[in-house]
Parts: sequence; C-alpha cells; structure tokens
Amino acid sequence: MNSTRSIGLSLGADLCWPAFYEDIVRELGPIQMGSEEISIEVERVTIEPFDLRQHTDYDVVIDRLTPWYHTSREWLKKAILLDDVYVLNSPFTLQAMQKHTSYAAMVRLGLPIPKTWLLPPKEYEPSTDLVFTLERYASMFDLEAIGEKVGYPAYLKPYDGGAWEGVSKVDDVGQLRDAYESSGKRIMHLQAGVEPYDLFVRVLGVGPQINVINYDPAAPLHDRYKVDFEFVDGDEWELLTDMGLTINAFFGWDFNSCEALRRDGEFIPIDFANANPDSQVTSLHYHLPWLVKALLRWSLFAAASRRPMNFDLKWHDFFDIADRDMPYRDRLRAYAALAADRYETDRFEEFCAQQLADLDEIALDYLGTDRALEAVQAKVAAVFPPAEVSRFTDHFWGLLQFWRKTERDRLDAK
Repeated sequence: MNSTRSIGLSLGADLCWPAFYEDIVRELGPIQMGSEEISIEVERVTIEPFDLRQHTDYDVVIDRLTPWYHTSREWLKKAILLDDVYVLNSPFTLQAMQKHTSYAAMVRLGLPIPKTWLLPPKEYEPSTDLVFTLERYASMFDLEAIGEKVGYPAYLKPYDGGAWEGVSKVDDVGQLRDAYESSGKRIMHLQAGVEPYDLFVRVLGVGPQINVINYDPAAPLHDRYKVDFEFVDGDEWELLTDMGLTINAFFGWDFNSCEALRRDGEFIPIDFANANPDSQVTSLHYHLPWLVKALLRWSLFAAASRRPMNFDLKWHDFFDIADRDMPYRDRLRAYAALAADRYETDRFEEFCAQQLADLDEIALDYLGTDRALEAVQAKVAAVFPPAEVSRFTDHFWGLLQFWRKTERDRLDAK
C-alpha cells in the first residue's frame, strides 16, 4: 500500500537548514511502515488570510514563527484543532509558558535554579482600573533589601525572555537601581549570578535526541558554539541529557535548548524556555548537521507514525517523583524515564534503525555538494556585510567540511 505524508516548514529568517532538510528528504526517498510505503512531501508554509474552517493537508509542521508572528501561531492552533496536525513545537505551550513559568516548574521539580525574584514593572500604562488597583493593593517594596537577599552579582532580565535584550548584570545596589529605573514597562526577574563558573553549555534537544555543546556567551555570535569534544565526562553528559529531556517533556516541547553553568562540579540551569533555538549555519556551523539530522528523524517519525499532539501534560506524574525522598540524581533519572515514555524513545530508535539507516551517509555526501554550499552562502549574505560574505562563507563551509571529516571517522569506527 502506498501513501503520502506532508511536512510543512513554517519559517522566518531560516535559509540554510530548510534547504538542507528538503534536499536530504528527496535523497532519502520513501520510507516503510509495516506494509505501507510512505512518500514524504515537504512544503514551505505561506502566510495569508485563512478561513477558520479551512482544512490543511499537512501531517507535521516544523514551526519557527510562533514566538514572533501571531498570524502563523493562530493558523497553527487552528490546524492542530481542526486537522490533528503534529507541530514542533506546540504553539499552545509556547505561548503560555514564559521563562518565569519554566523557572517555577523546575524549582518544583527540585532542579538547582538560582535564587530568583519577580519585580513589578517600574512604569505602567495609565488606565483608570490599573490606578484604582495599584492605589489599593500595590505594596511599596525595598529594592535594596531584595538585592541583598538575591546577592551580587545578579542579573536583571525580562521575565518572558527575549535573548539578551534588556538583560543587565548588576554588581551592587547602585547598578540594580539604575537597571530597574531603565526597565520601563517590562516585568523583570532579578536572578542570582552563577559565578564563578568554569563551563557554560547549551543542551540542544529534538524529541528524544540530545546534544551538549560548549558555549561561550561572550564571543561573537558566529563563534559562541565551540568545536570541542572532551569538555564533559560521561556522567556529566548523561546528567545534562536527563536534564534536557526532563525540561522538554514537562512542557511538551520537541525542539528546545537549555543553558547550564557548571560551578563546583554542579550544573545549574539558567535559561531553558528556548523553544526556537539557534538553527543557522552562522551560529551552529559545525553542529548544524546534527540538528538537521535530528529534525529529519523526529519529523519523519512523527509523520510516518501519525504521532498525535499531546494536550495533557500530566504534570502530576513529575510531581509524584518530586515528592519522593530520593537523591537529586536519582530523581532526574526518573524524570528522564517519563520523558522516554512520552517521546516513545524505543519505538523511535527502532524506526530510525530500520527506515533511516542511510541518513548518515546521505547527509555526509550532501554536505559536500554545491547545493549545500549555495545554501550556506545565501545565509551568510543575509547576515554579513557584502565585503565579508566571501570570507565567512569560506569559514562556515570549512567548519562543515571539518564536520564531514569527523563524521567519516565516526562512521568508519562503527
């Protein structure tokens, strides 16, 4: 029996990885699920007015617009509710779960979140109801006392994220007052700094697949993700994997990253509501092939198995574990076991072994082609000044070719 599954790419500024994804899918050809031979079609989702009763033929959508573009987000919600489309990531949880919620949830699960306070906005939009409310219920607070409770250095940052926009490091009460005075109408978090630390990592997750990358936030954007192979040991890699799976499964996210700092041997997560993580050759460079293959595996599995959206996050399954008297590391393993069940990890790995056995070799060959080079050049040209396009195209292409060498070594060693 022959059938077709349709995958939509809901894109913004993404240029390189979607081209890689589309070309490699064509090279893979049909996949087999039991007696069913499934052809995969990939299409880029357009933005246009839509009827709320309008159906879509997509089985899966990889979404890169929900946090930034409301029209696409609302179209995705409609498609999920009307046509059972599976979306990476759920626009419902992405809209609802601010960084504030993610901190509070992981505090509940016992992860070592730095001390964090929420501060009311310094300024308000004038309105009769708001003035009425604040005059009667708003309490004056002592910013200096809160700063002392949190400790210095600390970071004043928007409660709902926004990368490093609006983030201020404060080393004393004077800097805290200045930063708060400048924060305007935004609700802010004051969070204790994790200093000194000896390692900063980003834990990138796609479904049950996890990659841990050495990260330098002080470097230029194109050089933050380091090419490094021995920066954590096996136990640390396992812990960070369990941490990433716990966070992602708790919120029902398929595609997310977690920032964690190592201080005195302990990894402390500081930012993990990033369900639209870096995905460009101009940032991930050497690590981009891992991401493209992970997205391919997970989206093809979701399409072929007709994976349903998870509307019931069943947080009490996690809370039941959180309330047990057990060491932190054992608790984290128990959370990760829940994640493995929710991501159908065993079934997913069997699917990959049987249906995507050629993916590694196809991706290895493709990333040496002129088509891949053209996609890299297009992304570089969209980001860098004209005078730097040639140099940085060579730079990022060189890193991809270094990945091909290390990947060849890895596959030959199997």
